[in-house]
Amino acid sequence: MRFRPLLALVLALCLTLVSACSGGAKAVDRANLTYEDIHNTGLANDCPTLPDSARGTISLDPSARYQLKEICMHPSEVFVKGEPANKRQEAQFVAGKILTRYTSSLDQVYGDLTVSGDKLTFKELGGMDFQPITVLMPGGEEVPFMFSSKELQASADGTSFSTSTDLKGEYRAPSYRTSNFLDPKGRGLTTGYSSAVGLVPAGDDEDLIKENVKRYVQGTGTMDLSITKVDASTGEFAGVFTAVQPSDTDMGGKQAVDVKITGELYGRLEQV
Repeated sequence: MRFRPLLALVLALCLTLVSACSGGAKAVDRANLTYEDIHNTGLANDCPTLPDSARGTISLDPSARYQLKEICMHPSEVFVKGEPANKRQEAQFVAGKILTRYTSSLDQVYGDLTVSGDKLTFKELGGMDFQPITVLMPGGEEVPFMFSSKELQASADGTSFSTSTDLKGEYRAPSYRTSNFLDPKGRGLTTGYSSAVGLVPAGDDEDLIKENVKRYVQGTGTMDLSITKVDASTGEFAGVFTAVQPSDTDMGGKQAVDVKITGELYGRLEQV
C-alpha cells in the first residue's frame, strides 16, 4: 500500500516525458492508419498540425507558380447571431454545440497562390470544400448551415509566406438543401407538390407562398486564414481560421442568420 503514491508519481512523470517528446508530431498521421484504425473514431475529421517551433518563412518568386494543397479546416466552435433583447442592443453571437460529429471538416482543398507586387492572392479551385453542419443553441433550436470554402478568393499583404500571413476574402456558401429535397408536406423545387395537400385552394396565399414556392438560396461568406506555423523545409503550414456566413433558409421559407465558425487550419505550399 505504501508504494502506491510512489508508483503514481513515476507514472505521472513518464506520461509527462512522453507528451513532451511527442509535441512535435502531427496530431493525425493518417498515412500510416488503416480503415479499421479510423472507422468510427473521429480521427478522419481532425487536421494535422505542426510543432510550436515551426516558425519559418517561405520566400516566393513572383515569376513562379504556386499552389496551396491539402488544406484542412476543422471547426472547433460555432456561434450564431441571435436576436437582441431590445432594439437598443446589438445582436450578439451565441455559442452553439456542434451536433455533426465526424464529418464537419473541409479537407484536401487546393487552389492557386499568386504573387503580384506586394500582395498574395489565393484562388480556391476544388477539393472536399463543403460540409453540412447542424448546431444546437442554448434554447433548444437547431441551426443548420452548409460550411464551405467554395470559390474562396483571399488576399494578404507581403511577398513571402510566413507566420504573419493573414489571407482574407469571400467565398460562396451553397444552399443546405438541394433541388430534389422534399419537405414534410411533399413540396420541393424540382419534384413534389406545388403546395401542401389540402391547402391547394389557398396555395397562392401570401402567408404560404414562402413555404410553397421553394428556391435555391445561396449566400456569400467571409473567411480569414491566419497562418501561425510554417515549416519551410516541407512547405507545411498551420494556423486558425474564422468564417462568417449565412445559415440555411429552408429553401426560402425562413430568414437566414449569420453563423461564425472558428477552428484549426492546415495545408501545404508547393511550387508547380
